[in-house]
Amino acid sequence: MSGDRPTLPPVRLPSDAELARDALAVPLLARAVRLARWAGPGTRVGAGGELVEEQLPAAAEVLGLLGTESPEPTESDEALAAQARATAEAEASEAWRVAVDTGLVEVEDPSGGGEPADGAGGAVTGGDGDGTVSAGAALQLIASGSPQDVLSLWLDALDVVFADATAPVLEDLAGAIGDDGEIDLDALDWDPEAEAEFLEGVLGNLYLLTVGEGGTDPVPVPLPVLAASMIVPDDMGEPTDDVLEQVSDAMMRLDDQFALLEPIGLVTYVPVDEALMVDDAGSDAVPSGDDEDVSRYGVVTLTPLGLHGIRSRMRDAGVEAPAVGDLADKGADALLDGVAHFPEPAARAETERWLAHREPAEAAGELLAAARGTDSGAPLRRLHCQQSLALVGVEAEPAVREVLDDAELGGLARVWLAELGAADVPPPSESMIFWLAIDTIAAQLDAEGEPLELQELVEGLVGQHSGFFDAAWRVDHPATADVLEAMGRLHRDRKAAKDARKAAFKARSRNGG
Repeated sequence: MSGDRPTLPPVRLPSDAELARDALAVPLLARAVRLARWAGPGTRVGAGGELVEEQLPAAAEVLGLLGTESPEPTESDEALAAQARATAEAEASEAWRVAVDTGLVEVEDPSGGGEPADGAGGAVTGGDGDGTVSAGAALQLIASGSPQDVLSLWLDALDVVFADATAPVLEDLAGAIGDDGEIDLDALDWDPEAEAEFLEGVLGNLYLLTVGEGGTDPVPVPLPVLAASMIVPDDMGEPTDDVLEQVSDAMMRLDDQFALLEPIGLVTYVPVDEALMVDDAGSDAVPSGDDEDVSRYGVVTLTPLGLHGIRSRMRDAGVEAPAVGDLADKGADALLDGVAHFPEPAARAETERWLAHREPAEAAGELLAAARGTDSGAPLRRLHCQQSLALVGVEAEPAVREVLDDAELGGLARVWLAELGAADVPPPSESMIFWLAIDTIAAQLDAEGEPLELQELVEGLVGQHSGFFDAAWRVDHPATADVLEAMGRLHRDRKAAKDARKAAFKARSRNGG
């Protein structure tokens, strides 16, 4: 495999304008924007920029989170109403913190220092003084910014929520507060870097599962699958009880984390069935295997906006995560090299976008010129050139006919013209036939390794040409010896396989190898 091929399959994303519309519609960011527009000099905040407790009911009401109460409430109604108010105020507080941390609102330090208060990812507590609130610069981007500006703002909001998702759970946090009011991190048994790394890994696996299916349609992934992908070793057969317990613990943690990540639009999430939390037998919360059971253990689906978000985070971390359309403004050489190891649907989509920016005849000439070469990647470039020319259609014919006498492209040109149904296609010479056979197999080996389809191609070629190996070792192609060795591995007839290995030896000796 080539050392510079992409580490991830390419993702097909909607346009930035579509993604920006999705970002503005996600519940948490929409609420943050609404609170930013509502806030003013009279809005009371604490030293950390958080809304003071007395301000939360008004914020929740602005967001429409408070329902109407029964005119004659019962004791049960009052308890439910109190719980609903607490939930509404918590959601309003979270939306406000996103507004502060993304710059939708600016809070002047109440101490008088003149510096804006920083929500610091939610790790702040209230102070005695009130800050002064004003509209932040980011609020203007909502109305007048570009789609890229809006997406940048959404990514900032995602960072805030991600920090929340990797923070200690409240129950653990309460038990780790000492007599002096300080949090004992050692007592928490909480490693922030490890927590963030684990969740990043889970999201990376979710991204890979999605783009591996084409990166466009929703791919629901059961929560146990994601948890197991991080914990169960690839070479483990039957998981041990200890591993199953770790998977169960990870599932419960992920259940809480995805519940936090859904309101920012990263995922859609069906949570773990609460009935499964009751564990009378004391067994681990790991499904038994059938589809009905698995769906009760939580199902997460990455949204298009989520694909964009995780891709952005991975690229910031130095991971190569290509997207269809990245090559549209680059040359034909970059296109043919770039799509070399794309899945077929993504390669076609990328090529179609590239062709859309060019005149057909000009594009055909560029593709053919880029397909030349004797380097190890050249056979696969020629294969993708042929496939790309099929998308150009009949308008590529003049450019293709110009290379009929070219040693590297003449065979490709004849195959393409024959598939087009063109007339007056000159027959290839025997040397061109064998050169094209070696080139085609070399391309397939680079693209797919040694699948069954290639085995059938090899056996078909040998069957069609008597004395194939007697002629093939003489072919003046850089990959001749490697191809013949591969044919020796692939051919199921022992004699033919032996002949292929002998021919490979002759080819290497001929070239001084």
